[in-house]
Amino acid sequence: MKTMIHALVAGAVAAGAVTGASTAFAQAKPIPMRDFFKNPQEAGHQISPDGKYLSWLTSYERRLNVHIRPLAGGPTVRVTSETARDIGGYFWKGDRILYVKDFGGDENFHVVSVNLKGEDLKDLTPGEKVRAQIVDGLPDDDGNIIVSHNKRDAKVFDVFRTNVATGQETLIAQNPGNITGWMTDHDGKLRIAITTDGVNTTLMYREKETDAFKPILTTNFKEGVQPLMFTFDNKKLYVSSNRGRDKAAIFEFDPVTAKEGKLLFEHPDVDVDRLSQSRKRKVLTTVNYTTWKGERKFLDKESEAMFKQVESKLPGYEVAFVSTNKAEDKYIVATFNDKTRGKRYLFDKTRSKLDLLADISPWLPESELADMKPISYKSRDGLTINGYLTLPKGVPAKNLPVVVNPHGGPWARDAWRFNPEVQFLANKGYAVFQMNFRGSTGYGRKFWEASFKQWGKAMQDDVTDGVQWLIKEGIADPKRVGIYGGSYGGYTTLAGITFTPDLYAAAVDYVGVSNLFTFMGTIPPYWKPYLEMLHEMVGHPEKDKDLLAAASPVMHVDKIKTPLFVAQGAKDPRVNKAESDQMVEALKKRGVAVEYMVKDNEGHGFANEENRFEFYEAMEKFLGKHLKK
Repeated sequence: MKTMIHALVAGAVAAGAVTGASTAFAQAKPIPMRDFFKNPQEAGHQISPDGKYLSWLTSYERRLNVHIRPLAGGPTVRVTSETARDIGGYFWKGDRILYVKDFGGDENFHVVSVNLKGEDLKDLTPGEKVRAQIVDGLPDDDGNIIVSHNKRDAKVFDVFRTNVATGQETLIAQNPGNITGWMTDHDGKLRIAITTDGVNTTLMYREKETDAFKPILTTNFKEGVQPLMFTFDNKKLYVSSNRGRDKAAIFEFDPVTAKEGKLLFEHPDVDVDRLSQSRKRKVLTTVNYTTWKGERKFLDKESEAMFKQVESKLPGYEVAFVSTNKAEDKYIVATFNDKTRGKRYLFDKTRSKLDLLADISPWLPESELADMKPISYKSRDGLTINGYLTLPKGVPAKNLPVVVNPHGGPWARDAWRFNPEVQFLANKGYAVFQMNFRGSTGYGRKFWEASFKQWGKAMQDDVTDGVQWLIKEGIADPKRVGIYGGSYGGYTTLAGITFTPDLYAAAVDYVGVSNLFTFMGTIPPYWKPYLEMLHEMVGHPEKDKDLLAAASPVMHVDKIKTPLFVAQGAKDPRVNKAESDQMVEALKKRGVAVEYMVKDNEGHGFANEENRFEFYEAMEKFLGKHLKK
């Protein structure tokens, strides 16, 4: 269940911060803040399964909504009309569009269905505080999906076959209370369940849906066998496993013997846990993994040839196939790199034809943006810490103001990509420093476990050691180092100004944890099955009381002297608003200047465009005041 644990605090927004431009930073053409953070012109392009329609997201009433048109050309129809929040994800289902929505950032996602005229809207998973998840979109069944939700019990998810037009649901499996994950085979039959007792994970299997689930393998949560998909005959599994090894690799797995079989792919330096397929041809196509950037290993010559053909037409960009029809003869191709969100193309495989569909953010000039470079340094206890350094374009790497930007999670990682916050900072003359401190995922089990019970300790030292490395290299002006992060990155920000109070000249905490006791006491009910794991990874509120108290910044506010700006969503289910409230209140009692922004219609990070604008504008002024000469 390592993957689920990674998501605990990880939805966290990786962040950026800004300051006003000055004549010292004349090398880069100034770009308006809103150009970095406004909604894309178009995004989320898909082809309908029958290959007749194109769909995409574009703004309506300031919110991203689904629009469609015939692929051969014709009028555009707006299918959805959400005005409270952007539609973050959607997919085609026969003659309907399905999408997910929550309410003010509460992460109680519902699945909503609408026809192609934008009519007959139905919430398929209604109910207050209900959270739904799609188990299987059933691509060969136009009328139904398999969905799980926690309407019966907020802590666990039952599984239903749901009609997408009527909303009628049929129970497939009721959760006995300890199942945390479900998986179907290629025929849409529910045949895998994953259970936890808090620290041990059990893989459950059945040959057919009329059978009872039987346990086939139990491992401690530190050692995982993660099912990815069934083999195409539905008899075996493909899994990502780190059982008996440090780095996860992809294997065939026999559910009868519960043993890994043929090794499909491994990498000496990083975990591998992503596998793609051609559903039509019933072959595996690629393994995807991340070193300093995303990479792929081809398992199928036809896929490799098609990819290389398209890649040759788009030099200088990373290329990804993001949507296809059932016939697999038409594809949506995405391009991107560290300086652009890129463009979207339609690729006709039969005719080898590539047509431009959209530029995602045409107002951002790629030539004016900065290179995101991979770096590494040694921690004080000898670990190699990998990260990224983005320098202002055209500015010598000497004596620069720096914004340190630790990622959320903490069991997640930064990777090379386009990051609007980072590019905004660099455009305003800052060097931006991101690091994958111990506990960051993808680097193997040993590196992950090195973070256990190290919040505010060795994990924080990894960040501090990186700052000292920048200073030693002459890159950072030691008097103009700021720190900014979201979620666990927000915790790191607070810990940084608490435990190394002389290191930072300014700090921005975005939905960050301040008190480890109250944080673990206010987790959502559906995280409760993982609470014992969290206790092992962070600390137990009773057995490790002194450890957690020592690592909770709010309990050491007397050490804080760095100017602080705090931002929080009122409906955040992961890091409760009380985390920010208590920190702000404690600092104000001491007379320490602290700015506080709360948005009542946001959760774990600000999603609405107008709130993003207000947030980054305030950050720009705040950091400009404290970090520029």
